[in-house]
Amino acid sequence: MLAAVLSDIHANRQAFEAVLADARSAAVDEIWCLGDIVGYGGDPEACVQLALTECDLLLGGNHDLAVVGRLSIDDFSPRARESTQWTARTLSPAAIAALTPLESLAEREAIGLYHGSPRHPVWEYVITAALADLCLDSAAQRVCVVGHSHVAGAFSRSNGRPATGAVRRAGDVNDLSTGEWLLNPGSVGQPRDGDPRAAWMTIDTSTGAATWRRSDYDIATAQAAIRAADLPDSLAERLQYGQ
Repeated sequence: MLAAVLSDIHANRQAFEAVLADARSAAVDEIWCLGDIVGYGGDPEACVQLALTECDLLLGGNHDLAVVGRLSIDDFSPRARESTQWTARTLSPAAIAALTPLESLAEREAIGLYHGSPRHPVWEYVITAALADLCLDSAAQRVCVVGHSHVAGAFSRSNGRPATGAVRRAGDVNDLSTGEWLLNPGSVGQPRDGDPRAAWMTIDTSTGAATWRRSDYDIATAQAAIRAADLPDSLAERLQYGQ
């Protein structure tokens, strides 16, 4: 089975639509979304509806849970708090009802799927090899995929050695058939690795190949939606830099 794995859409309709189109062109069998459908961007309602109709598996991220009142925004940054409050006022009752029951972890095809990490499915950012080691220690699965950090990358370990890892770029491929792995597809709607294109990945469960991908999208229109919502302009500006 070929699965497309997405995360951190953040209400960026243009990026989401571009990734979905590319995933269909790649003839994926399923689409798995690791959460944060909303937050930061200007099109939350459209993105929730796209996620509900296009994704075969849907997790809830910290922004999704905060919008529906399941998570406090006290620890959010000022920009995150403002966008969360605006999103909660903007979403339809049906969209709120759809987000409310989402969980932050799942398993598909023996692969662990988490918004944050296997240790802390909602909040933990796995950005160091030391943290990856701890997460692999606690994971029930040999291969795990996480979102949340907005940075495409992979950590791996084998033969009792400590985990190692690095950022992954478009076109990078790893063979998951041996060893332990913790992968991140990057962010669809707000990449933070210096590449402004929407980030995602595919996993071929029959061959074990994980491939990191990027999709071009209309950044200017996504920025205009943020500004039309009167959200902080920095949320629009950062999209063109991938930061």
